Order: sequence, then C-alpha cells, then structure tokens
Amino acid sequence: MSNTNVSRRVTATILSMSLLTVMAGAAIAPALGIIKAHFADAPALLVQFIVSMPALLIILTNLFFRPVSRRLRTRAIAIIGLLLYVVAGAGCFFVDGIGLLLVLRALLGISVGLIMPLSTGLLAYYFPPEEQARLMGLSAAMNQMGGVVATLLAGLLATIEWNYAFLVYLLGLVALVMVCLWLPDEQLGKGERQGASFQPKQLLKFHPSVVGMLLLMMIFFIFPTNFAIIAARQTGLSTQIITMIMVGLDVVAFFVGLVFGFLMRRFRKSIKYFAPAFFLLGYASYLIPSIAMILLGSVCIGVANGVGVPYLNTIASIKGGRDSATTVMPLLSAALYLGQFISPIVVTPLSKAVFGPDDLTAPYKIGLVLCIVFLVQVFATRRFQSLPPESDHTKSTSEGQH
Repeated sequence: MSNTNVSRRVTATILSMSLLTVMAGAAIAPALGIIKAHFADAPALLVQFIVSMPALLIILTNLFFRPVSRRLRTRAIAIIGLLLYVVAGAGCFFVDGIGLLLVLRALLGISVGLIMPLSTGLLAYYFPPEEQARLMGLSAAMNQMGGVVATLLAGLLATIEWNYAFLVYLLGLVALVMVCLWLPDEQLGKGERQGASFQPKQLLKFHPSVVGMLLLMMIFFIFPTNFAIIAARQTGLSTQIITMIMVGLDVVAFFVGLVFGFLMRRFRKSIKYFAPAFFLLGYASYLIPSIAMILLGSVCIGVANGVGVPYLNTIASIKGGRDSATTVMPLLSAALYLGQFISPIVVTPLSKAVFGPDDLTAPYKIGLVLCIVFLVQVFATRRFQSLPPESDHTKSTSEGQH
C-alpha cells in the first residue's frame, strides 16, 4: 500500500488503538478506593500494584517489540494484543482474588506493550513527514479522549460493584473488529539486522526524545497523584468539582492535540519549549491557593501535556522514518510508562525530604525543579533544531541536529 494513499479506514483503525492505550491504568483509577475497600485484608502495596502493574509489563514488552515485529506481521501483532487486552482487562470482572487479579493486570500490560508502538509507529510507516505532526496530534487527542471516557465510564460502573469497572476494557472489541477488517498486513523490521531486542545505539540515537518523554511524564504525573488531595485542602472544593477539573484537563489536552498540526507549523522554532514552559506556569499557579489559579494551572498543564507528547512522537518519527514502529516508538512508549511509574516514587519522598512533611505544596515545588531540568534538556539537545520554514518537514527535520 502506498504511504501517500492510505484510506481513512486504515487511519481510523490506527487511531482507535491510540484510544485504548491510556486506559491501562486510567480506567481503574476512579474505582481504586472501592477496590481497596474490597481487598481490605490485602497489603496496601498489592492494591497499588493493580494500577501500576500494567506499566511495568508495558515497559518490558516494549523492549522486546523488535524481535516480535520480525516474526509477526502487523495485523497478527495487533490482533494478539487486542485479544489479550479484552480478555485480561475485562477478565478481572470474573475474579475475586488479588493474586489472579494482578496476573491479569500484568497480561494487560503485555497487550498494551504490543499495541502502543503500532498506534504511533504505523503513522510514520504510512505517512510522509509533512503529515505526521497532524496525525501524531490526533493520536495524542485520541489518547486523551480515551482517558476521559475511561475515567467517566469506569467511575460510573464502579458504583454498581467494584469489579464492574473492569468492563470498560470491552471497548477494545471495537478496535479489534476494525483491525480485522481494515488494517493492512505489513512486515515491519524486515530490513533490520537480527540482534538483541534492545540496542544501546538506538537509545543514543533517539535520546533527546526518549529522555524528554521520561521527564515529561514524571512532571505530568505529579498532577494526578497529588492534585485531588492538595486542591481539597487548599480550597475546600468538593470531590465532584475536583473530578470535573481533572477531566477538564484531559479535555484541554484533547483539543490541543486536534490543533497540534497547526501549532507545529505556526510555532516551528519555539514549540519545543512549550511543554516545559506551560508545566512551569501550571505548577507555579498551584502554589497560590485560589480557585482561579487552580483553574489556570490545570489549563496550563493540559496544554503542556497536549503539546508535549505529540511533539516528541513527531520529531522522533521523522528521524526514525518508516522503521519508527520497531526502533524509536517502543523506546518512547517505555519512557512514557517508566515516567508514570517512577514519578510518585521519586517526587513524594524527595518533596518530604527537601521541604518537610508539613508543606502541602511540596510536590508542586519539586515539579518546578523538574520543569527547569526539562527546559535545560530541551535547550541542550534541540537548541539548533527548528522545523523548515514551510509545513513540508520532509527535507531535513531531525533531532539529530543537536
């Protein structure tokens, strides 16, 4: 199939997989309190692993995606990943033991580890660079929309019974049908040398985007892990209003993703600084205990996340070319979930050690420090990089010019 004549059905099929990937952890987050109450006798760490377990397996699976792609074609990888997604995700509805629940959550992580590199890498495979910014923006927008749908739907289902929240993973059936009907059966990585699943030279080649994604996710996840508690104590807002603000942030990121192609063209020289700058403004706003500043901060963080993810995916995919699905995209996916996983592990103890246990906004202050680190990383690795004057990125844009 010509990469300049890809049907809308194929594009929609690829984007449908983007809708599902964020749901690995986000879908269960609203129901975690109810799940924790149900497993009251289980160690608290095991209950927390219900959310974090998929991230660990996504990282590991991404590191082995290259040899998988050499042995299986794209449709087979997608079908296996989506079948496992539905069975492992919705299968938690039928179990009542935390051990088996964690096994299924681990299998869910493997499924997303298979799906996620395809959801972005196939856009680089089929489309020329001048179209990738718009499509990576749409992919990020679908990812955000998946978070909104999953949060609202899982929260609603959890009011019936704790295990009903897992039925949200049945949404994977829609993508599975689309893949079976419309996804072309390509052989990725067929021109690559046989070798190890993970090669350090790939990390060295793409380190600006990989390290950038790690920092971006570490900074962003300070918000979902701390915002509800801090906002309630700062302003006395109800849980319902706080939930609306958090969902609203995802909506902001969704609309930013929709217009990302325009932003990439309009601010071609400065857009690389948008994510760290808006994160910096967002967390600085949270230091002022007022509803107006909380709303401003949430909008800024939504913009930062909405710009940052598609920007890093776009630049990396242009550099990786048609092999992006087997080279840089698994690395970016691993960095994304690693950032999510280690953010609370790093930020919470560091904020208490530096600012003391009584400083309510200490996590936000650590966030500001990480924002400065992110800005320095962007400047150091991309200071000579800018997009060409026109929207045609094909000629020379690459993060290798640093």
